[in-house]
Amino acid sequence: MKNLTIKILSFVSIAIGFFACKKDAATSEVPVIKLISISSTSVKQFTDSLSIVFEYTDGDGDIGNINPDENNLQVKDKRLSKADYYFVKPLAPPDSKIKIKGQLVVQLKNTFLLGTSNTEVTSFELKLRDRKGNWSNTILTPNITITK
Repeated sequence: MKNLTIKILSFVSIAIGFFACKKDAATSEVPVIKLISISSTSVKQFTDSLSIVFEYTDGDGDIGNINPDENNLQVKDKRLSKADYYFVKPLAPPDSKIKIKGQLVVQLKNTFLLGTSNTEVTSFELKLRDRKGNWSNTILTPNITITK
């Protein structure tokens, strides 16, 4: 009986240890982004700015550049055919290879109407490129109403 109790306790201890140990999931060297929030879904043209907050994760920490001429954040107004590009400073020391996770805030100022109506609806697509040239997934904001 004593041996059976020891075996059962050993099994239970091993099972608890197995399920309690949670290893970090392997993180890709390709950046992954996730929309966290947007400041408003309605803005007045040329007056209100729009803040988009998103989370980034990167397995080797090579997001951002030292050279301010290297733009690695793409923001595309869905009403337009071409995207705008923005500079992101290094989010980890440039020579390190570390897993990073954090949040970035994009401030869009002077959003405006393209046509002659009093309101337009758009959304924005965002993606992030690392120093190796890997593009993250694309995230899409909810619809934004722009008014005069």
